[in-house]
Amino acid sequence: MLSKKAKYGLKALLTLADEAGQAPVQASELAERQKLPKKFLETILLELKRGGILASKKGRGGGYVLTRKPGDITVGQVIRALQGPLALVPCVSRTAYVRCDECLDEETCGVRLAMKEVRDATAHILDNTTLAGLNARLRASKRLTDTPT
Repeated sequence: MLSKKAKYGLKALLTLADEAGQAPVQASELAERQKLPKKFLETILLELKRGGILASKKGRGGGYVLTRKPGDITVGQVIRALQGPLALVPCVSRTAYVRCDECLDEETCGVRLAMKEVRDATAHILDNTTLAGLNARLRASKRLTDTPT
């Protein structure tokens, strides 16, 4: 399940991606625009900064900006930075592998086989969905719903 931390982080990053190349955006403004709790969002933004996804500028005119182009930041990277591995069980994780204590043989474990397929499919989608691509899909969807019938 996607944590609130990851969900809020993605919402904030999509706003920043939409304004890439413009002035930094303050955490309070991001929180207000997305109707997110300010203190929690500030913690999330700091974590994204530590993860190399955001940079910040202090002082007047300061705030947060993306460290890379929106087309170079994937949803998978954001979720991993805020929530950890995508795998539902540790024995199929690429970044945090741990053998399951109760597993007799990983090669013949049906649970592992199914969860590896889930991890692979999830990673494929999330690692091929960029902030720019997602924002483009949102704009296209909005145009469709704004069109008078």
